[in-house]
Amino acid sequence: MDSIGRIVSSLDAAARLTEQLPILPPERLQTMIGLSLEKGYQRLYPDADPAWYADWIQHYRQQFVYDNPTPCQLYPGVKNTLISLRAQGFTLAVATGKSRAGLDRAMAETGTHDLFSVTRCADETASKPDPQMLDEVLAQTGIPRDKALMIGDTGHDMQLAINADMARLAVTWGVEGAASLSTYEPVAVLNSLNEMVS
Repeated sequence: MDSIGRIVSSLDAAARLTEQLPILPPERLQTMIGLSLEKGYQRLYPDADPAWYADWIQHYRQQFVYDNPTPCQLYPGVKNTLISLRAQGFTLAVATGKSRAGLDRAMAETGTHDLFSVTRCADETASKPDPQMLDEVLAQTGIPRDKALMIGDTGHDMQLAINADMARLAVTWGVEGAASLSTYEPVAVLNSLNEMVS
Protein backbone atom coordinates (compact mmCIF):
# COMPACT_ATOMS: atom_id res chain seq x y z
CA MET A 1 0.00 0.00 0.00
CA ASP A 2 1.12 3.51 -0.64
CA SER A 3 1.30 5.27 2.71
CA ILE A 4 4.44 7.27 1.87
CA GLY A 5 2.54 10.57 1.62
CA ARG A 6 0.90 10.15 5.01
CA ILE A 7 4.12 8.98 6.67
CA VAL A 8 6.22 11.84 5.31
CA SER A 9 3.65 14.56 6.05
CA SER A 10 3.08 13.14 9.55
CA LEU A 11 6.85 13.11 10.21
CA ASP A 12 7.11 16.70 9.01
CA ALA A 13 4.20 17.79 11.21
CA ALA A 14 5.62 15.96 14.23
CA ALA A 15 8.98 17.74 13.88
CA ARG A 16 7.27 21.13 13.53
CA LEU A 17 5.06 20.48 16.57
CA THR A 18 8.01 19.28 18.65
CA GLU A 19 9.71 22.60 17.74
CA GLN A 20 13.26 21.72 18.80
CA LEU A 21 13.84 19.35 15.88
CA PRO A 22 15.14 20.43 12.49
CA ILE A 23 12.78 20.40 9.53
CA LEU A 24 14.09 17.80 7.11
CA PRO A 25 13.37 17.42 3.38
CA PRO A 26 10.91 14.69 2.34
CA GLU A 27 13.69 12.59 0.78
CA ARG A 28 15.46 12.41 4.15
CA LEU A 29 12.23 11.60 6.01
CA GLN A 30 11.61 8.67 3.65
CA THR A 31 14.83 6.97 4.81
CA MET A 32 13.10 5.85 8.01
CA ILE A 33 10.15 4.19 6.28
CA GLY A 34 9.98 0.59 7.42
CA LEU A 35 11.67 1.16 10.76
CA SER A 36 10.03 1.44 14.16
CA LEU A 37 9.47 5.00 15.31
CA GLU A 38 12.27 4.73 17.85
CA LYS A 39 14.82 3.55 15.28
CA GLY A 40 13.52 6.05 12.75
CA TYR A 41 13.89 8.91 15.23
CA GLN A 42 17.47 7.89 15.93
CA ARG A 43 18.17 7.76 12.18
CA LEU A 44 16.59 11.14 11.43
CA TYR A 45 17.78 13.03 14.49
CA PRO A 46 21.00 11.37 15.73
CA ASP A 47 22.11 14.49 17.60
CA ALA A 48 18.73 15.38 19.11
CA ASP A 49 18.12 15.37 22.81
CA PRO A 50 16.55 11.97 23.67
CA ALA A 51 14.09 13.82 25.90
CA TRP A 52 12.38 15.23 22.79
CA TYR A 53 11.47 11.75 21.59
CA ALA A 54 8.37 11.47 23.81
CA ASP A 55 6.86 14.67 22.38
CA TRP A 56 7.82 13.75 18.82
CA ILE A 57 6.32 10.25 18.96
CA GLN A 58 3.11 11.56 20.52
CA HIS A 59 2.77 14.16 17.74
CA TYR A 60 3.60 11.61 15.02
CA ARG A 61 1.05 9.06 16.25
CA GLN A 62 -1.64 11.73 16.57
CA GLN A 63 -0.93 12.85 13.02
CA PHE A 64 -0.65 9.41 11.37
CA VAL A 65 -3.52 7.68 13.13
CA TYR A 66 -6.01 10.53 13.59
CA ASP A 67 -5.33 13.99 12.19
CA ASN A 68 -3.56 13.57 8.87
CA PRO A 69 -6.12 13.50 6.03
CA THR A 70 -3.64 12.12 3.46
CA PRO A 71 -5.14 8.79 2.40
CA CYS A 72 -3.33 5.46 2.37
CA GLN A 73 -4.06 3.91 -1.00
CA LEU A 74 -3.30 0.69 -2.72
CA TYR A 75 -1.15 0.81 -5.81
CA PRO A 76 -3.25 0.05 -8.91
CA GLY A 77 -4.01 -3.65 -9.22
CA VAL A 78 -2.78 -4.63 -5.76
CA LYS A 79 -6.10 -5.64 -4.25
CA ASN A 80 -6.98 -7.92 -7.16
CA THR A 81 -3.49 -9.42 -7.00
CA LEU A 82 -3.85 -10.13 -3.28
CA ILE A 83 -7.27 -11.71 -3.83
CA SER A 84 -5.85 -13.83 -6.63
CA LEU A 85 -2.87 -14.98 -4.55
CA ARG A 86 -5.16 -16.01 -1.69
CA ALA A 87 -7.41 -17.87 -4.11
CA GLN A 88 -4.35 -19.78 -5.34
CA GLY A 89 -3.66 -20.90 -1.76
CA PHE A 90 -0.92 -18.48 -0.78
CA THR A 91 -0.84 -17.33 2.83
CA LEU A 92 -0.35 -13.57 3.04
CA ALA A 93 1.13 -11.71 5.99
CA VAL A 94 2.31 -8.20 6.84
CA ALA A 95 5.50 -7.32 8.73
CA THR A 96 5.61 -3.54 9.09
CA GLY A 97 7.31 -0.67 10.83
CA LYS A 98 3.88 0.86 11.43
CA SER A 99 2.22 0.75 14.82
CA ARG A 100 -0.83 -1.47 15.28
CA ALA A 101 -3.11 1.59 15.28
CA GLY A 102 -1.46 2.92 12.11
CA LEU A 103 -1.71 -0.39 10.26
CA ASP A 104 -5.32 -0.91 11.35
CA ARG A 105 -6.25 2.55 10.00
CA ALA A 106 -4.45 1.91 6.70
CA MET A 107 -6.05 -1.52 6.28
CA ALA A 108 -9.50 -0.14 7.08
CA GLU A 109 -9.04 2.59 4.47
CA THR A 110 -7.93 0.09 1.83
CA GLY A 111 -10.29 -2.75 2.75
CA THR A 112 -7.46 -5.27 2.99
CA HIS A 113 -7.59 -6.55 6.57
CA ASP A 114 -9.30 -9.84 5.68
CA LEU A 115 -6.73 -10.65 3.00
CA PHE A 116 -3.92 -11.26 5.49
CA SER A 117 -3.63 -14.21 7.86
CA VAL A 118 -1.09 -12.55 10.16
CA THR A 119 0.10 -9.00 10.73
CA ARG A 120 3.02 -7.94 12.91
CA CYS A 121 3.77 -4.33 13.80
CA ALA A 122 6.85 -2.60 15.15
CA ASP A 123 5.15 -1.79 18.47
CA GLU A 124 4.41 -5.51 19.04
CA THR A 125 7.84 -6.98 18.37
CA ALA A 126 11.43 -6.05 17.51
CA SER A 127 11.79 -3.55 14.69
CA LYS A 128 13.29 -4.21 11.30
CA PRO A 129 15.91 -5.39 10.54
CA ASP A 130 15.74 -7.69 13.60
CA PRO A 131 14.41 -11.03 12.27
CA GLN A 132 12.04 -11.56 15.22
CA MET A 133 9.13 -10.04 13.28
CA LEU A 134 9.43 -12.58 10.46
CA ASP A 135 10.19 -15.42 12.87
CA GLU A 136 6.89 -14.70 14.62
CA VAL A 137 4.99 -14.57 11.31
CA LEU A 138 6.42 -17.96 10.33
CA ALA A 139 5.60 -19.44 13.74
CA GLN A 140 2.01 -18.16 13.56
CA THR A 141 1.39 -19.37 10.03
CA GLY A 142 3.33 -22.63 10.30
CA ILE A 143 5.01 -21.94 6.97
CA PRO A 144 8.54 -23.34 6.68
CA ARG A 145 11.23 -20.69 6.20
CA ASP A 146 12.32 -22.17 2.87
CA LYS A 147 8.77 -21.81 1.51
CA ALA A 148 8.37 -18.15 2.52
CA LEU A 149 9.11 -15.03 0.48
CA MET A 150 9.53 -11.51 1.87
CA ILE A 151 8.38 -8.80 -0.55
CA GLY A 152 9.60 -5.30 0.19
CA ASP A 153 10.44 -1.88 -1.20
CA THR A 154 13.18 -0.72 1.18
CA GLY A 155 16.64 -1.77 2.21
CA HIS A 156 15.21 -2.27 5.70
CA ASP A 157 12.86 -4.90 4.27
CA MET A 158 15.66 -6.63 2.39
CA GLN A 159 17.95 -6.65 5.43
CA LEU A 160 15.11 -8.04 7.54
CA ALA A 161 14.77 -10.97 5.14
CA ILE A 162 18.53 -11.54 5.06
CA ASN A 163 18.65 -11.58 8.85
CA ALA A 164 15.74 -14.04 8.90
CA ASP A 165 17.47 -16.24 6.30
CA MET A 166 14.47 -15.82 4.00
CA ALA A 167 14.19 -15.36 0.24
CA ARG A 168 13.33 -11.80 -0.73
CA LEU A 169 11.69 -10.07 -3.67
CA ALA A 170 12.31 -6.36 -4.24
CA VAL A 171 9.69 -4.07 -5.74
CA THR A 172 10.56 -0.61 -7.02
CA TRP A 173 7.15 1.09 -7.00
CA GLY A 174 7.51 2.13 -3.35
CA VAL A 175 10.37 3.85 -1.56
CA GLU A 176 13.66 2.72 -3.16
CA GLY A 177 14.81 2.02 -6.69
CA ALA A 178 16.34 -0.99 -8.38
CA ALA A 179 19.96 0.10 -7.93
CA SER A 180 19.84 0.22 -4.13
CA LEU A 181 17.55 -2.81 -3.74
CA SER A 182 19.71 -4.98 -6.02
CA THR A 183 22.60 -4.74 -3.56
CA TYR A 184 20.64 -7.03 -1.21
CA GLU A 185 20.62 -9.85 -3.79
CA PRO A 186 16.87 -10.46 -3.98
CA VAL A 187 15.53 -13.33 -6.08
CA ALA A 188 14.25 -10.63 -8.44
CA VAL A 189 13.71 -6.88 -8.67
CA LEU A 190 10.30 -6.04 -10.09
CA ASN A 191 9.47 -2.68 -11.62
CA SER A 192 5.74 -3.26 -11.99
CA LEU A 193 2.97 -5.29 -10.42
CA ASN A 194 2.36 -6.98 -13.78
CA GLU A 195 5.78 -8.64 -13.45
CA MET A 196 4.71 -10.17 -10.14
CA VAL A 197 1.45 -11.52 -11.51
CA SER A 198 3.18 -13.13 -14.47
